[in-house]
Amino acid sequence: MMINCAVYADGKRQADIAIDELPHVLANSEGFAWIALKDPVPTEILMLQEILDLPELAVEDTLHGGQRSKVEEYDRMLFVTMKVAEQYDGEIHYGDLYIFVNSRFVLSIRNNVRRGFSDVRARAEREVELLQQGPIFVLYALTDAVVDRFIPIVDDLEEQLESVETEIFREQPTREMMLRLHSMKQDVTELRHAVPAVRDELFLRLCTSRDTPANGGGLQDYFRDVHDHLQRITLSLDGVRDGILMAMQVNMSLIGLEQSEVSKKLAAWAAIFAMMTTLAGIWGMNFEFMPELKWKMGYPVALLLMAAIGLILYRRFRKVGWL
Repeated sequence: MMINCAVYADGKRQADIAIDELPHVLANSEGFAWIALKDPVPTEILMLQEILDLPELAVEDTLHGGQRSKVEEYDRMLFVTMKVAEQYDGEIHYGDLYIFVNSRFVLSIRNNVRRGFSDVRARAEREVELLQQGPIFVLYALTDAVVDRFIPIVDDLEEQLESVETEIFREQPTREMMLRLHSMKQDVTELRHAVPAVRDELFLRLCTSRDTPANGGGLQDYFRDVHDHLQRITLSLDGVRDGILMAMQVNMSLIGLEQSEVSKKLAAWAAIFAMMTTLAGIWGMNFEFMPELKWKMGYPVALLLMAAIGLILYRRFRKVGWL
């Protein structure tokens, strides 16, 4: 479905046009076109491929979906794919954003993305001087918006980790806590794969070079800013992942200590009753020559002896912390 198709010149919006007007407008206009699609059907993409002469391999990636974040350069055209992360209903959801950029147009296609990019278009239209740079500024604005959407999700994961770390030492470690940590670890791994690669050579070219397929001189500082955000996000995710692994190890250690404490208590009580059982077993053998069996005070003395030994062992185990 087409969301917007507009022509821009000298940093200002000139007109909204229909898709079938694109060839005429691009051939006779000095500006560029910005086309935005949402969850398009294959026929819409193939129609735009014919009109805009889009690279076949890039169109194939768009149709199939599920691509990892990357930047590819074709003949005077850039093809950018990015994962868009959104958090709602208590879960992290991922969509795809595909961007085709050359000196005459920007085509953005979003799939399975709930929140649109109308705010990006509004921002671009307010910054007339930067929009005069052409399609490359639109690419920067879209990239910056996608990257910024990762930040609150990463912040939320950091807060969850701090909460779990507090709970680990305040409450008894449980299996549910381990499952929660494992779920967070999966979220971090998926986010780490979704974040655009900070070492992508073409992305670094946008940060450092004036010679790009979209003629984007003068925006290097802006792309470097996006690159810095990506690095901070990546470092934060690595920190959260390390913190989760440490929390899992601590949780397992605390569970092991808890089990060790239980084992100590069981062993202590077993030792106490083992001594009583030993004495009772000796006197229960009923040999013919066991004088104490016929002794009038034998029974109460035996009970007192077992009680005394049990008390001594109990106090000893209590002293060393086993009971």
